[in-house]
Amino acid sequence: MKTKVYKLFFDYEKEERWLNKMSALGLHCIDFTFGRYLFEEGAPGEYTYRIELLDKMPSHPESRAYIKFLEDAGIECVATHLRWVYFRQKTADGPFEIYSDYNMKIAHYKRICWLIGVFAAVNLLIGSANMIRFVNKGLPVAVSVLNLAVGLIFTYFFALYLLRIRKLKKEKRLHQ
Repeated sequence: MKTKVYKLFFDYEKEERWLNKMSALGLHCIDFTFGRYLFEEGAPGEYTYRIELLDKMPSHPESRAYIKFLEDAGIECVATHLRWVYFRQKTADGPFEIYSDYNMKIAHYKRICWLIGVFAAVNLLIGSANMIRFVNKGLPVAVSVLNLAVGLIFTYFFALYLLRIRKLKKEKRLHQ
């Protein structure tokens, strides 16, 4: 039986934990499109899930080669959405980590920061510009307020990932 679940995440690690909790319940993700997950029933805990933001789109030759490399290692690509890729591996095959060292994890967080930072900046810029334009012309400001709110939410997550990068760099120095 297949089940659709609609849910939004702004933190990929929370999303990953949620997917793994769903797997522990016997619901295994088989597809993802922005905010919509498709699950299939199976043995509880059969799969471990990981999510990654690629450098390039999944259709790019470098990304295709990377995904193929992981598939050859027994890791299945469940879904792709923009540059996000959803992987799973049978739990019985052992631990499943995509990042083998601090530098890889830091690089991943930097990619996420860059993406979130762009969204934050664009929304804050558009919201501010529209606010000035709407106020001067006496037009409704709801769109501006929405852009500003979205920009502030993305700014929060941008700062959150910057703190994670800082923490990882500190841990890296301690372990060297």
